[in-house]
This record gives sequence, C-alpha cells and structure tokens, in this order.
Amino acid sequence: MNEERLMQVILRPHVSEKTTNVADKHRQVVFAVDKTATKMEISAAVEKLFEVEVEGVQVVNVRGKSKGFGRTPGKRKDWKKAYVKLKEGNDIDFIGGGA
Repeated sequence: MNEERLMQVILRPHVSEKTTNVADKHRQVVFAVDKTATKMEISAAVEKLFEVEVEGVQVVNVRGKSKGFGRTPGKRKDWKKAYVKLKEGNDIDFIGGGA
C-alpha cells in the first residue's frame, strides 16, 4: 500500500468515557479515520504508525448531529470511527506516562 495514503488514514484518536471502557475490557483502541478508508488500510496504518499487531477492525459511520445556530439550522459533519482490536501483549499509550 502507498505509505503516503497510510499516513492520511488515521485522523486522531477518539477518547471518551465509552472508548476508555472498551479499551479496558476488549483491548480495543478507537480512532477517527478518513471517510474513504477501508478496514485493510486502517489496519496497515495502525501497525505502521504505532508498531503494534492488529487482530481486527470494526468500522462505524457516524452521522453528524443537527444543530441550530441561532435562527439558522445547521449540521455537523459526518465522520467514520474505527474500533481497532489489538493482539495480546500489544498496547498503545497515548498519554506517554512511561517510567
């Protein structure tokens, strides 16, 4: 796969209370990814960027919320979320609180 494309697939980690619970229970990490990214591209990008082994990827298309801005109606952007399951013994530390 094209390395330049792999660097553009993962946009940011998605950190929330729900994703923290998923990480603790199921060894999954959640990322906001490019809307055109495939599971294979997401898996390859995570393995390349974080030097871990990926067991599986689940993808969710998230619809943007409808919000009002004063009198004008508006809508947030749609986005794609990827749940990446890591193999046993692999971990990604976003905080960087190593010893």
